[in-house]
Amino acid sequence: MKIEITEQQLELINGSLLNEGGIRDINKLADRYSKAEIYFHQDLDGVVSALGMKSYLEQYGIETIGSHVIQYGDKEFSVKKPDASGDVMPVLVDFAHGKPIFKIHTDHHDSQSGVEDETSTQFRGARSNVETISQSISPSDIFSNEDIMMINTVDSADYAKHDIEPEQVMNLIRDFEKGEQAYENKWMLGLLTNKLLLAYKNKPGFLENLVMNSSPSLLNIYQNINSYAKEKGFATPEEMAQNQAGYIKSQKKSNNLSLDGNIIVQYGGGALFKPGSYDRYTPFKIYPEADFLVIAWPMGLVQASCNPFKKERALKGVNLGDIAQEVLSKIEPQLKEHMIPISVIKRVGETKAEDDSIGFKTSDLFALYKDHLQNMPKEGSQYYNMAVDIIDSPWDKLSEKQKTVLDNITVPAWDVIQANSGGHKCITNISGLNFFSRATRNPEKGGWKKKAGGKPTRYVEFVKWVQKELVNTIKEKIGS
Repeated sequence: MKIEITEQQLELINGSLLNEGGIRDINKLADRYSKAEIYFHQDLDGVVSALGMKSYLEQYGIETIGSHVIQYGDKEFSVKKPDASGDVMPVLVDFAHGKPIFKIHTDHHDSQSGVEDETSTQFRGARSNVETISQSISPSDIFSNEDIMMINTVDSADYAKHDIEPEQVMNLIRDFEKGEQAYENKWMLGLLTNKLLLAYKNKPGFLENLVMNSSPSLLNIYQNINSYAKEKGFATPEEMAQNQAGYIKSQKKSNNLSLDGNIIVQYGGGALFKPGSYDRYTPFKIYPEADFLVIAWPMGLVQASCNPFKKERALKGVNLGDIAQEVLSKIEPQLKEHMIPISVIKRVGETKAEDDSIGFKTSDLFALYKDHLQNMPKEGSQYYNMAVDIIDSPWDKLSEKQKTVLDNITVPAWDVIQANSGGHKCITNISGLNFFSRATRNPEKGGWKKKAGGKPTRYVEFVKWVQKELVNTIKEKIGS
């Protein structure tokens, strides 16, 4: 059957494609803003996404004058406020939690939260966010196809497809062979760039420097990493390789790392203080036969992931994202009954906040939890305005009386955990568990550490329960 398409329909189709390809209202934004500050996630895709966005904005005459790392957890609301000047546009890339302050927001994760309708968004499921920015948003490619392929592989951990072993991903030392094909050397360059970037990522100003001074090229990023590390006196690759070897040795003996059937069970990351020691793939190097890893972190995170070095990493069709929701559903009634005070959410969110930080504001509260708030005064009342003023003020500036007001406004623990968690088939996070045991704004004495007598706190018991249930549910799925 022949389908006729009118000229008007064709125009609409083309218009839709054009709108999907770029950033909505980019020309209007370019008229409004001449400068931009880019906020980006603390990893390779975050850095290259920021570089890609910087290049894209330049095409519209918008100069990037600053960049800032943003990270989930207590660092999320401690990032620096955007420049107060009226011509500076805040932009967010490769981050799932939106905020009202951002005018452009791009991301590639399965879901996003806290995003305002007025924000110009480009959300597209992809192996990396830079792939979307470079090859879909931009009128012309920003990064080369080879660079995009390497970044995609790293960010999606799709190593088995390219026969990449843990040793190659964990390598810190340049080992380009003259006799090797250019293809192999380029893979080495991509993996080494990622490894060095992760090793130095917590150094103050390091990632920001890369974004502001690098061009859209893995080679240039690699060169700048080495130059900056040498200038600042960071640990050398050789020193970090030695630290990593010691870390692997210690993990082999650790009581917190074991194999349960075909699942690696890990609690905490061990000793992380030596530069370059920790690597997330160490468990798969120690237990290469494993199909899954379930790791629990004391800060309130449990993560399940497939072995990225196995060809059939999506074992038996097991969907880790669905399994995480199944585990949480077992305690859904209890989590919905357990109320988390806004005072706790604000205090935790601003743990590392400074005078120039964005802080946790009413706009963030509403974007994340508006439909789930309990005891929030009615809009338009004097008590509503008072509550807003308190929430919008820095935590360390609040009086005890003001903090008490926030103690009475609550959100169910279920909604807090859902807002902070997410994942997909081969990797998923259950996060925000640290809020569960904090019925008051003051954390349990000793935090997540053990109580007197060696018994774990209620909070740690909860984290370990979630981990155990994840392991058991994965086993059940495999068995069925």
